[in-house]
Amino acid sequence: MSNLTMIIEERPADIGNFLVGRLLPFKGKRMVGPFIFIDHMGPVAMDATDNVDIGPHPHIGLSTLTYLFEGAVLHRDSLGTEVEIMPGQVNWMTAGKGVVHSERTPERLRGTSKNLHGLQIWVALPKALENMDPAFYHAEASELPAWEQNDVAYKLLAGTFRGHESPIPVYSPLFLLEITSNVRQRIDIGADLFGEVGMYILEGAVQCEGTWHEPKRILVTKHTQLCAFVMEAGSTVYLFGGEPFAEERYIYWNFVASDLQTIEKAKADWQNQRFPTIEGESDPVPLPGTPPGLRQKL
Repeated sequence: MSNLTMIIEERPADIGNFLVGRLLPFKGKRMVGPFIFIDHMGPVAMDATDNVDIGPHPHIGLSTLTYLFEGAVLHRDSLGTEVEIMPGQVNWMTAGKGVVHSERTPERLRGTSKNLHGLQIWVALPKALENMDPAFYHAEASELPAWEQNDVAYKLLAGTFRGHESPIPVYSPLFLLEITSNVRQRIDIGADLFGEVGMYILEGAVQCEGTWHEPKRILVTKHTQLCAFVMEAGSTVYLFGGEPFAEERYIYWNFVASDLQTIEKAKADWQNQRFPTIEGESDPVPLPGTPPGLRQKL
């Protein structure tokens, strides 16, 4: 009997400046553990006139995780944070009851040719912490647990695995693990995982139950303890998941909550300028469906 619940292919999604590969949420699988949203950005080759300019936009009820393979993004938020995200670093912003941030090409790269490639991930907060104060944490690449075993390189971006713990301050039991294999071999790590498990194939190929799977897809397991697969040489995958929540989560635009009333309040708050602001930013992203005549007040 197959241990795969589902195979989710990347679908193109327009985020304003360019297309990304949307993986979660999916109509047949809204979440994997507490993970509720995953976008694969790029790889995108940008010329001297192309820049990322995602203006101020709000979030509630989640933590965002940005992890780049190539390029750089300037993150600014209503907490006063201003940091340039570089490859290998983890940018972790917890929205809680409400935060606003922008994502832009750094000034030093404007007017130049550049590449952008990475993952953007949302992790829903437990119900008891949905209204917590917002917070921000930035981890350098050197802070992340990394080790090698049997020609396999492991890096723990968030959560816990095999006695290792990422410095990222997560709020529920979870894991986000990068695995790169230099040779073709079988990986059997189900005994070290828990909750629900998804595997995103970034590059190379993975064989599961006799079938080879190529990049840009997520495999979701039925039974965590049976999580085993063969990696082709030169492959990189991301295992993610954790304990699922007892309550359903609703998602609308950038808002995640365990009840619809909270979503509606956030929509009204953004339209009526009740979210915190970012000093020096003046081009907020309108709520989807906002009539053009009302956008200038946001």
